Amino acid sequence: MESLLILHAVAAACAPWLAARLGRACFAVLAVPPAAGLCHTAWLAARPLPVRESRPWAMGMELSFRADPLSVLMMALVTGVGVLVLCYSARYFPRGDDGLGRYGGAMVAFAGSMLGLVAADDLLLLYVFWELTTVFSYLLIGYDPESRMSRQAAMKALTVTTFGGLAMLAGFVLLGQEAGTYQISQLRPADLAPVTVLLVLAGALSKSAVFPFSTWLPAAMAAPTPVSAYLHAAAMVKAGVYLLARLGPLFGELALWRAVAVPLGVLTMVLGGWRALRETDLKRLLAYGTVGQLGFLVVLFGAGTEGAALAGVGMLLAHALFKAALFLVVGIVDHAAGTRDLRELDGLWRLMPWVCGVAVLAGASMAGLPPLVGFAGKEAALEALLDAPLVLAGVVAGSALTAAYTLRFLWGAFAPKPVAGPRDAHRQDEHRQDEHRQDEHRQDEHRQDEHRQDVHRQDVHRQDVQRQDVHRVSAVLFVPAALLAVLGLVMGPLAPWFEGVMAPYVRTFRDPGRHAHLAAWSGPSVPLLLSAAALAGGVALFLAREPVARAGVALHLVDSGQVFWAMIRRLDRFAIQLTGFIQRGSVPDYLMLTLLATVGVGLFSVIYGGEPHLDVPVVAWQRPEQPVIAVLLAAAAILMLFSRAYVLLALVIGLTGYGTALLFLVHGSPDLALTQFLAETLSLVVFALVLRRLPVQPDKGRLAFPFRLGLGLAVGVVATGAGMLAMAARGTEPVGAFMDEAARQAGARNIVSAIILDIRAWDTLGESAVLIVLTLGVTSLVFLRRRSYAIERAAGGHRPEGRTHWLAATLPRGQRALAFEVAARLTFHTVLALSVFLLFIGHSGVGGGFAGGIVAGLAITVRFLAGGRNELAAAVPVHAGVLMGVGLTLSAGTALAGLLFGRAALDMLATEVSVPLVGHVHLSTGLLFDLGVYVSVVGMVQDVLRALGAELDRQIDTEDGTEDGAGDGTEDSAGDGAGDGAGDGAGNRIGEAAE
Repeated sequence: MESLLILHAVAAACAPWLAARLGRACFAVLAVPPAAGLCHTAWLAARPLPVRESRPWAMGMELSFRADPLSVLMMALVTGVGVLVLCYSARYFPRGDDGLGRYGGAMVAFAGSMLGLVAADDLLLLYVFWELTTVFSYLLIGYDPESRMSRQAAMKALTVTTFGGLAMLAGFVLLGQEAGTYQISQLRPADLAPVTVLLVLAGALSKSAVFPFSTWLPAAMAAPTPVSAYLHAAAMVKAGVYLLARLGPLFGELALWRAVAVPLGVLTMVLGGWRALRETDLKRLLAYGTVGQLGFLVVLFGAGTEGAALAGVGMLLAHALFKAALFLVVGIVDHAAGTRDLRELDGLWRLMPWVCGVAVLAGASMAGLPPLVGFAGKEAALEALLDAPLVLAGVVAGSALTAAYTLRFLWGAFAPKPVAGPRDAHRQDEHRQDEHRQDEHRQDEHRQDEHRQDVHRQDVHRQDVQRQDVHRVSAVLFVPAALLAVLGLVMGPLAPWFEGVMAPYVRTFRDPGRHAHLAAWSGPSVPLLLSAAALAGGVALFLAREPVARAGVALHLVDSGQVFWAMIRRLDRFAIQLTGFIQRGSVPDYLMLTLLATVGVGLFSVIYGGEPHLDVPVVAWQRPEQPVIAVLLAAAAILMLFSRAYVLLALVIGLTGYGTALLFLVHGSPDLALTQFLAETLSLVVFALVLRRLPVQPDKGRLAFPFRLGLGLAVGVVATGAGMLAMAARGTEPVGAFMDEAARQAGARNIVSAIILDIRAWDTLGESAVLIVLTLGVTSLVFLRRRSYAIERAAGGHRPEGRTHWLAATLPRGQRALAFEVAARLTFHTVLALSVFLLFIGHSGVGGGFAGGIVAGLAITVRFLAGGRNELAAAVPVHAGVLMGVGLTLSAGTALAGLLFGRAALDMLATEVSVPLVGHVHLSTGLLFDLGVYVSVVGMVQDVLRALGAELDRQIDTEDGTEDGAGDGTEDSAGDGAGDGAGDGAGNRIGEAAE
């Protein structure tokens, strides 16, 4: 299964490239992954079921997949319909469409996500695929980014299904904790909390557009027709139904489960069918019909009995076949006639008889006519619900509405209709002539004959225009729809065989309920009489379509779309008001709120958490250096309280950081001490760069000094107390004793490095991603005018005189420091070599990728301070974003390397290699992981210097109206030292700020 998912991901990533080179033919290539999935499904179906495969992944999770009859059925629908829809797309979209690559990639990615969803045997893994289908459906529904309707429809679908998915995630967590496992196949029926059931139902019902979450599905018809045929007939909306079917054996006997699912399903079935009777757009008509059919499926799987579940799987198969076929037929009609409005379509059955035949076949299955598979499913449903009269009545009413809108669809798409134009004019003329005869008592037969001939000529001309406007139907468009419709016919007589195939799943329900069976014909029975009554009611509703449509308009009191957007507007307004109240643009206020919340949490824990137990040994000190460093730290902290300049505050804060590093060092943690020293040094440089845009002295605080002092002391007490309580609450042996052995197994002699790169590698990867995002966010705030790819060089300036060109670019006269330039030039490569040494030595000694990256960043910083922003551009010619992206990709790729060799993610691979003249060399993928961290840190430092240094220099020069010492100079390949002054004055301005 993992290979299939990777194949889908690779195909999705290559889709834009394939579309650019193959055009519409790329869909034939993109259909290969779903086709491979279909072959894999057929192979699974031929094996004894269930089949389970599991592989450790990360954080205690497993890549766990399981194939049983239900999942195999869904896999067949997802992959089979996916192949047909992708082939159909090869002729549906016009040549040269700009969105082919975007559509193809999203469609294949959605197919892979849906395949993983129906095969997952872990609740959390299922949720991951669940949300992936939400994201890709958002992209597919919003296929046309220039269409406001498409954007709104995509946003509505994303909002509704995402909120439902979050509720479902909470339900999954509660369910897993209550059951003691997250494996779906290991869950057993038990007394579950009502909130767990409700949360899971919220996710399932919102995904399947069941009332009151139905509003997003009709709006999603703004998507291209192939998307509707796949997502909204056979795939996405089936996800919620699949979840109900999967958890039905677990929840089916719970009264709450039935009390919520069954009534909402019946209500959805009736409302969806009723609304479809007044739609004039064929796609929206099918959309509301889909809503109704989904309600029907929810009733069957929500009933929680064997008979209803059997009918449910029958209808699940039938609905996917006939509804996907009908959506594809709508696409053919729209593609050929240029419209989906049934008021503008007339007599297409003469021009497209084969397409009409396919639509009739699929529509008959939807209406429940024998011997189609839709009839078998509906008969089984009616039979299973005979013991529930109210539910049965609702289903019969919904079936009548289904038959009515099926006839409306076929009539609207293909039947001839009365001519609205000339014939109405003819009748009006005759009426006026009758009045004229009554007035003057004479007739003008000759004029009437001419008028009838003229009307006849207009009718003939209208038919000729119609024949010219309707395009020829391509076989690539016709075959997928025909194949699905024919399968609905073939599966009807095979219904008993299908019942036997699904029997192992059906028997997992503990409540047998009323017996039901799948058959193309069972002879006279009560369900058959109910079906006949539903069909008769449907015919009557269709014949009275005009009064029914008017009644629907009159009874349409509330528009769900307007209600949804009104709620969104109110939510936006509330969010704006709350944001304006809390976020006032004052960093001290934010800090005060954070610190007050910290103190509040501490007080709450003390008051309601019982009496604290501080059974922790406390010693004055362990080494004589510790009290000396502690006194210095306290002195620095007190000095900060009386500092009146930003620069002094920054320096004192730096002293506290260096003091902390010294504490790490005397405690025997040289790795932490080195990292703290380097990070503190880089922080001081960042402080100095930022302070150029701030006044020399800070504004007087609005809060009184005693309040701030008390708040600080309270936070200190809470933080210290929390640490002591955490140590006292430890009930097991500290893991530090096991770290030595863990490091040895990881092939590392440095325990800290083993923790960062192997034992806690997930933390390192996550922290790297967070730091990159934080860096991009902070630096983006500086680029008020634009965010250029390259550092903007200053214009003008002059060349440095004489033979004093030590750098690729220099500061203008009066701002240069020759000694600084010489030092930067002489030490740059040595410091870079040191950073690489720290990178390689980190697995066995003090160092690592993070420390090495900071050292390299400090070398780049020295060159920037000595030569300005042009020197920075010469020192690191690669864009910062590229470095950060490459570094993160390298770390993430290394994390996935373990999966390729049948191991867990972030399981580092290591080996010993014997190298002549060198000896044994330890090689590990941990080094590649560390290299990614190294490159990411260098990119982050460059981005900070580019924004807080070079861009601030440019803004200052712009505000001053001059380009101070503007110029640029780059050393040519021959090293002749030709260059211009850089002109940003970074080093000089930092010195001025310090003064």
